[in-house]
Amino acid sequence: QVQLAESGGGLVQAGGSLRLSCAASGSIFKINAMGWYRQAPGKQRDLVATITSGGSTNYADSVKGRFTISRDNAKNTVYLQMNSLKPEDTAVYYCNADHTQPTLWGPVQNNYWGQGTQVTVSP
Repeated sequence: QVQLAESGGGLVQAGGSLRLSCAASGSIFKINAMGWYRQAPGKQRDLVATITSGGSTNYADSVKGRFTISRDNAKNTVYLQMNSLKPEDTAVYYCNADHTQPTLWGPVQNNYWGQGTQVTVSP
């Protein structure tokens, strides 16, 4: 099992910045892609950004140019630097990780979610 622990959420005024962190722990063998998703009240959970183990990134159009995802593979940690925040960025932000575990029957891939951290941007 792999556990993901997010931190860094909070309340910020529009135009401000926040940095989210997500640290993976537990029985880690190989973490593949990691990412951030968000869910606003009454809406579905949407992709914010992802990053592969090699550092390739992908962003939702709504955050391009404002958010930056990065990771420290040695620490099994992914970050999300959020700048120029807007009220519409208000949501619970969830960390996600793909993990490969070797077994006697071959590699098994699992997907894990963190508990989420609240980001609130006031006008």
